[in-house]
Amino acid sequence: MSDEGAATGAGRWAFAALLAGNIALSIGAMLVRLADTGPTASAFWRMTLAAPVLLFFAWRETGGRLPPRSAILIAAAAGIFFAFDLAAWHIGILQTKVANATLFGNCASLLLVIWGIFLTRTLPRGWQALAIALAFAGSALLMGQSYELSPDYLVGDLLSLLAGVLYTGYVILMQRVRGTIGSWSALAIASLVCPPILLATAFALGETILPHNWTPLILLALTSQIVGQGLMIWSLPRFSPLVIGLTLLIQPAIAALAGWLAFGELLGPVDLLGGVMVGAALVLIRLPSRGARPI
Repeated sequence: MSDEGAATGAGRWAFAALLAGNIALSIGAMLVRLADTGPTASAFWRMTLAAPVLLFFAWRETGGRLPPRSAILIAAAAGIFFAFDLAAWHIGILQTKVANATLFGNCASLLLVIWGIFLTRTLPRGWQALAIALAFAGSALLMGQSYELSPDYLVGDLLSLLAGVLYTGYVILMQRVRGTIGSWSALAIASLVCPPILLATAFALGETILPHNWTPLILLALTSQIVGQGLMIWSLPRFSPLVIGLTLLIQPAIAALAGWLAFGELLGPVDLLGGVMVGAALVLIRLPSRGARPI
């Protein structure tokens, strides 16, 4: 397995975009908590408020031409995965600790690494194997001190785990369709599928739909959907699932930093060590790895 964009300027910019996208996505949980709508309703507004911007970028990207039918169907299927991912994730955030939701939601990292191994039929070795070990160990240290296993959080934990599985399906489908159409077109199609599913779910759950304070929802649409997803979807075809999976683990590190800056949650030596390990993994995964062993 190798990083397709290594040692090129384009590859460096793509990797920076992938990291920046994950950083933007990492503040989503905080904004969901600040929203005064129901959790699924906040996901509905995230997609709805972002839709006009995404459609404009998609129109400029294609010159107003429709993508191929097969690409539309794949992107739409990705959108269905994403809609149920958002519903499960947003509900889970409010029914468990943020650390638990982040930990279980990031099971997509592990699943994408496994998917990458399945695709290439090779086990990572050398720098890549070390990067995987450092990334998951660092994330465990970051989450381990604040994570709490409790029956009170079981529903939220399971929903967050389900969200991670659904997000894996979304990323795999979006990576596939990005070989055919541009990033804004793919993201716009997937995003347009989501609002009806999310709104129907919010009504079924009896959630508050209309907000009094629009600020958290506008910020959620801007940071998570337009900037976060926009950068990540643009960078998808330039990297293997292994690299994409490992970069998702930057989110627990950013969540810990945000807790320190916004809420005064002190970072202990273990937290700092975990953050350094995740950072080191992201550096190592960019290095060429030799001698991958076939399965």
